[in-house]
Amino acid sequence: MRLKDKTAIITGSAAGIGEAAAELFVREGARVLLADRNGEGVRELAQRLGPQAAAIEADVSSSAEVKRMVDTAVERFGRLDILANNAGYGIPGTVVDTEEDAWDALMAVNLKGVFLCSKYAIPVMAAQGGGTIVNTASNVANMGIYDRAAYCASKGGVAALTKAMALDHADQNIRVNCVAPGVTWSTYFDGMVATHPDPEGFKHKLKARSPMHRWAQPVEIANAILWLASDEASFATGAMFTVDGGMSSWCGAPR
Repeated sequence: MRLKDKTAIITGSAAGIGEAAAELFVREGARVLLADRNGEGVRELAQRLGPQAAAIEADVSSSAEVKRMVDTAVERFGRLDILANNAGYGIPGTVVDTEEDAWDALMAVNLKGVFLCSKYAIPVMAAQGGGTIVNTASNVANMGIYDRAAYCASKGGVAALTKAMALDHADQNIRVNCVAPGVTWSTYFDGMVATHPDPEGFKHKLKARSPMHRWAQPVEIANAILWLASDEASFATGAMFTVDGGMSSWCGAPR
């Protein structure tokens, strides 16, 4: 019960890493507000997780919706101890062939969303004596990958923002860290495989990026989020916890 009596918000929790984190948080005693643009998905998950979970349909790129999300968590559970900024997505493209609108839309979720959620959560945490924020960045914040310019830039921003917030709010007893996953299987990759001309070859290339020759399961990343959110990580702030099967340590990872 590492999160007993704590309240958390997890964004992007309808599937993938966010869903796995929600399951772990509830198992470890937390009350959790599940937030996602996929309202049906988080409502179904909340029903499955039971009375410790509630759901809200929210777009993290909208200031009004984020404020409503934070207010809902406090109204429903009385406090806010943990914010897991997990909402995000990727698009293919170099800077040359990425459309400006697509760039802006991705940044609005992946980076601005972290800013907005933290902006409204931090005053609540400070007023109650502290809290913790865990952002989902990516190993591409440090190493880059081919044909994902916007995604790499957004996650680099998340990593830098994590460090800035950790410094700004340490005196308020608010810890801020991020996880940096490598390739993690999710419905995002299901869609990519389904439309790829060589599905098996594509899956092989994903696995080949890791010296462990496999991708992560969402729960493997969620376990890292859980640790950073718990009191076991009480002296960790401003840190990037890389969980990528060795991908970022491997010079010359295949294209």
